[in-house]
Parts: sequence; structure tokens; C-alpha cells
Amino acid sequence: MTTSARVFKAALGTAAVFGVLATGLSTAGAAPVRLQTAVQGLPIGDADLVETRTDRTLARGVTLTRIVRGTDPAPADQINTTPRGPWVVNVLTIDPRTADGHLKATYGPDLARVEKTSDLVKSSGALAGVNASFFTFTANPQYPGDPVGLGLSDGKLLSEPLADPTEANLVIDAKSNRVVTGHLRWTGAVRNLFTGAQLPLEFLNHPPVIPAACATLPDQTACTVPGDVVRFTPEFAASTPAGAGVEVVLDRRGCVVRTSTTRGTALSPSQTSVQATGQDTVALLKLAKGCLRTELAVSDENGRTVPLRSGLYGVTGRYQLTKNGEIVVPDGTGSFFDRNPRTIAGTTRGGKIVLATIDGRQTTSVGTTMDETAAVAKALGLYDAINLDGGGSTAMALGDGTVVNHPSSTGGAERAVGDAIVFVPKG
Repeated sequence: MTTSARVFKAALGTAAVFGVLATGLSTAGAAPVRLQTAVQGLPIGDADLVETRTDRTLARGVTLTRIVRGTDPAPADQINTTPRGPWVVNVLTIDPRTADGHLKATYGPDLARVEKTSDLVKSSGALAGVNASFFTFTANPQYPGDPVGLGLSDGKLLSEPLADPTEANLVIDAKSNRVVTGHLRWTGAVRNLFTGAQLPLEFLNHPPVIPAACATLPDQTACTVPGDVVRFTPEFAASTPAGAGVEVVLDRRGCVVRTSTTRGTALSPSQTSVQATGQDTVALLKLAKGCLRTELAVSDENGRTVPLRSGLYGVTGRYQLTKNGEIVVPDGTGSFFDRNPRTIAGTTRGGKIVLATIDGRQTTSVGTTMDETAAVAKALGLYDAINLDGGGSTAMALGDGTVVNHPSSTGGAERAVGDAIVFVPKG
């Protein structure tokens, strides 16, 4: 389940929350498995369903729980309606007070590519992890991993949060293993240090759109229709998107290295660039003299500044499930709200971090509606939780490459995704 494109432009806790957002994973051996059987458990399906829970300690402070609710396979034509399940839920619980390591997000070699969750977990040296953000997927086959919404990596804003109110963000402070949820917003501009003139940014690391009225113009400076202004960083891909328009490459100080009337170039690790299309090409050429300052600001939903500092990571979901202990997911209809595989992330009131997957679209696990997903999140003790990318993207993996859940693709094959949330043991 992915979102096809960034259809909205630009908009968690407070600055104080982020200010206090300190550690904790050892490589201790797994503890014995503990099996529980209960008549009542998760608040989904009929109340008389048998539910089993199997706990496995992966390391000190890190537990993997497998919940199976219901015993009989679902009829294939009743997956979306049956009250008998079954449901298979895998829950990774991290207690920052005792775990020895850090939680973070990872997108792999670059933003534009996609990788399997198991590969992202393994390559980052993590103990375990789950898939995370929505991404462009098939809507942009050249850059399928491009996040649809917030992308924050070690304090660098690599993808802008959307103004779409359905976007829900999860922000991680890897230095303290504190996690908060909510909805961030942003502003961005490039400013000439000598003249003070500035140009607002439309996107970060996202291919600019050429206005339809000027699509056939090889020289975009002749276009009279506004286009896009986009900042690119070396994290995006091997090269920036090619095409008609203007591109200005900047060095680490923000000073202009080169200007081109076409787009597409390789950036060194110390360089960034700004691309423009349509009428904005003229404004960018006029601005790009001497040195420019890129100004990025992020705030929470109450307008308070979120400092972009080392160790801060952020991913994008769709819909907050619980907030302050209450279910807040809105009513809705359509395939997104129907039963699907789901990935959940959030925190308990006591500060434990929970990452969970719910298998779906299978006779062995039918998946959950948005309402059912929120009910599961609350039952797992999540005081604040969001719905991450799901459907064929839903995956949980261990550091040895083992896929814990059963993805919904044919044969249980993993879908390559844009990024993942992982827990990395202390080295």
C-alpha cells in the first residue's frame, strides 16, 4: 500500500520534547520462549476466538511477540468480512531503559532506490526492524524510493512533510531512544547572502514538474507559467533528475560552483543543487550570484520549532491511530480503510517503543481495517501510534535476514521499500 505521488506541498511533540528526546542493546542470547493461551485478547473479531502469544527475547530490553488470534483459515471470499479471523500479529517491543543500542531510520544507499526491509535491516547491522514510510513506488519508476512526505536522517531534512492532514509523522531521537508522533510542517527557501533576495523551495529531493503549458519548451526561461524550485542533496541518487530547466550547483559554503540551463548532474558529497522549471528558472538565474543560504525550518503542529540536530530521524505514515491513549483514526471508506496488511509504530505511556506488523490478504491472516488497526494499537498499550506503509510493503525482519512475518505478495515475497525503522545494537 503506497501513495502514488506527492499530491500536496509543505506542513510532534514540542521543541521541549525533542530537547529531552539516552540509550540503551546487548547481544545477549535469546531467552526461552513463553507461550500464553487466552480466550480473550485483541479486540478484533468474535470474543470467543482462541488467542496464543509467543514471546522471544532477542536481547536485553528487546522482545518479539507473535500473536495468533483465531484457529481456522478464512474462506477466501470472506477475508474482508469474517469475524473469525485469523489474525497474525508480530510485535517488537524495545525498552529504552534496559536495551543497549539505538533506534533509527535507514533508506539504504540513496533515497531514490528501493530495497527489501530484510536487506535494510541486515546492511545497517540492526537487530530487527520494520518497513516505514510511504514512497512513490510505481508512480515514479525512475526514483521509486522517493519518500511521500517527511524524510529526516541524522538531523538532515531530506524530504519535506506534506500539508496533507492525513500524514502522520514518527520522529526518533537516536541519542535518547525517545520517539514522538504527530504532524510536522516546514518552510524552505534559498537566499542570496549579498542582496537578501530569496526564492521559496517547493520540494526537497523530489523531481520538479515542468508546467504542462511549457512541456515542449527546451528553454524553460521562455515559460510564463510558474514551475517548481527544488533542493537536491547527494543523498538523493547518483545524479539529480535530468530534463529541461535550470540547475545551480553549490559548494559546502553555499557558493555557486556552476549554473546550467538543463537539469541533471552528479553531486560530490559536499555539494547541493537547486533546480527550477517554468517561470521560476528566470528567478533562480537572477538569484544565483555569489553565495546562497539554504534556510529550512521545521515546526510541530502547534507551531513550535523542532531543532534539526544530529541523531534525529523521521518517517512518514498515514493517519494517527492513537493519541494520548485515545483512538483518533477518522471514519473512512475505500480500499485503504478495508482490511489490509498493516505496519504500526508508536510508544507506550511508559516510554517503550513498539513496532508491529499485521499480516493480511491471506486466508491465514486476514488483515485489519483502519478501525481494527487502531484497536490493535491501543490493545498493545500504545499511547501514541501511527499507521505506516502497509499492504505488500508490510515486513518485519531480523538482523540475520530472517523475515518474521508473511508478506502478502505471492509466495510471501518481500516488496522492496523506500526505508525502514531499525534497532541497532551498541557496537
